[in-house]
Amino acid sequence: MATSFGALCTDFYVNQKLAVKMDLPSDRETILHMFDRIRADNKSMSRFRRYSDELSLESSRRDGSYRWAALRRNSVRSGHVNPDSLEQAYDLHRLMLRTTPYHLSLSPLDIQYQELLFGFDLECKGNQHEIVYEALIANSPLASLLDCPGAKPLDIQPMIGLALEDRLQAFFEVKTSTSPSQVRTGRYRTEPISVFLTIRRVGAIEKVEDLLEHFELMRNKAEELAAHRVVPDLLAPISRAITSSP
Repeated sequence: MATSFGALCTDFYVNQKLAVKMDLPSDRETILHMFDRIRADNKSMSRFRRYSDELSLESSRRDGSYRWAALRRNSVRSGHVNPDSLEQAYDLHRLMLRTTPYHLSLSPLDIQYQELLFGFDLECKGNQHEIVYEALIANSPLASLLDCPGAKPLDIQPMIGLALEDRLQAFFEVKTSTSPSQVRTGRYRTEPISVFLTIRRVGAIEKVEDLLEHFELMRNKAEELAAHRVVPDLLAPISRAITSSP
């Protein structure tokens, strides 16, 4: 993959979500026309799938880089895993914002929030809670909470949310997948530690065309925070802790 962010992790992905207040249309004609429009600009997205709570249009996952778009009852989502560039990922999200409001008859009154997520997966084998503890907490006052004989980190998944300008919010989150049974037995699988940066815009909009303008503000903020906060303060320490873990 060509993105500088992707070079720092096992998998890098850019997801978008548009959440609405009222239920979205569910009739066949509307949904199929919407997905046909997406496929017209993305020929590789030809797998139409139904899950328990969503309908999805996906490309093949065989080469490790793939795109998807999904419709749920109260949200429209899209994502690009391991894109060659950020602009390549943004192209799909911009297409979604240009077309889906009209296919789904969205009104500015209906928009609940708009969201852009940068995801970074770092594969490792071990107690991921312990790795995150060593990377982010060990030298802080919070470390004293684990000062108990024989204690092992069981659930350490820090999350911090910030209110920014222009009705934007930013959320930094670290998600682990080590289970309590793995901690108890010491038998670990190779699984990812996920680091998420989510930029969310809340509040009313004047017209659906504003969604594209807001997207540009969100992606600029996401790139800024990823480069100056996520990479040095989350990814780098966790990567070092993974490398030094037994």
